[in-house]
Amino acid sequence: MDVDALRAGTPGCRHRIHLNNAGAGLMSQATLDTVVEHLRLEAEIGGYEAAGATAGRVAAVYAGLAELLGGRADEIALFDNATHAWQAAFYSVPLKAGDRVLTGRNEYGSNVLAYLQAARRVGAEIVVVPNDEHGQLDTHALAELIDERTRLIGVTHVPTAGGLVNPAAAIGRVARAAGVPYLLDATQSAGQFPVDVAEIGCDFLCGTGRKFLRGPRGTGFLWVRDGILERLDPHVVEIESADWDGARGFDWVPGAQRFATWEMNYAAVLGLGAAVDQALNLGLDEIGKRNAELGDRMRGVLEDLPGVTLHDLGSRQCAIVTATVEGVESEQVVARLAASGVNVTVTVPGHQQFDTEDRNPPPLIRFSPHYYNTEDEVEHAAALVGAMVGKPL
Repeated sequence: MDVDALRAGTPGCRHRIHLNNAGAGLMSQATLDTVVEHLRLEAEIGGYEAAGATAGRVAAVYAGLAELLGGRADEIALFDNATHAWQAAFYSVPLKAGDRVLTGRNEYGSNVLAYLQAARRVGAEIVVVPNDEHGQLDTHALAELIDERTRLIGVTHVPTAGGLVNPAAAIGRVARAAGVPYLLDATQSAGQFPVDVAEIGCDFLCGTGRKFLRGPRGTGFLWVRDGILERLDPHVVEIESADWDGARGFDWVPGAQRFATWEMNYAAVLGLGAAVDQALNLGLDEIGKRNAELGDRMRGVLEDLPGVTLHDLGSRQCAIVTATVEGVESEQVVARLAASGVNVTVTVPGHQQFDTEDRNPPPLIRFSPHYYNTEDEVEHAAALVGAMVGKPL
């Protein structure tokens, strides 16, 4: 991996140290050019006409995502964000009073709210699987909690507020053995390291373009295993997802397209395709190796600082690192780093509610390097943090 060349092709690297890739990765110049080029084409010949002229390239986006995930193009649906993709999957699973949904303590906040709505709306029971001794989902407890009323296992692969990587493939083996549908939120993992739906054994997987894939904002995707479609009832129907039968009924279109909507931001979709192509060309194994090294380095230099506490769980950890600084509120640390040209962010308890019930962590500073960051950038950011210890504004 030629990090210097990657940085030269990333405009944002010229004036910032960007350690907020779990929020939104920096687009490459090639991705930016793709988005702008299509917007210009729409302005010059019209939106419908531009969509027609680039139909083959749009189709290639589905193929690229399928290759990225180890699935098929007809198992992919495109969305404007990962949350809408996740919701399309979740709300398609028929639930009634007494049905059980099993999830983990590190589940993402929007997913938790949807679970709570299902409990309120239909009387479903939400069961939170305990963590094991490493702080990740306990697969043995998961297997024991599954019963005849269990309708879904929903898990976040990598949480928004920490560096752990949940044992997705082990969870998949439990789900397959029990015959229970398995929904994996890969929002923070897709593009950060290899994610293979066949190896994991999930039935649904959602992700976003804006984070570790380095695509534009306003892009998301859903993969749905073909064999589970007949067990689902998509929550929304429209002209892209179904065909009128000529009378007073309709038929779902084949594949994952039944979850999609007709209108899309074609410039953003093509930008997503350019970002996916870049990830595939670099190789997810190489990306994953580089990111693991940077995450370990970030964690190591922060851990060595007196007055800095790390909060990451899990036996396997990734390039997301969370910390607090003694005597300084996390929001202050983030603001002071920003003033020095370093991008990080704060995670809040309301975005990981079940974890908050368990650990009750304070707002955490989240560092998330990516493969185009350098070791010098990581060490410089850590030095700035170390200089803040015990020095509130």
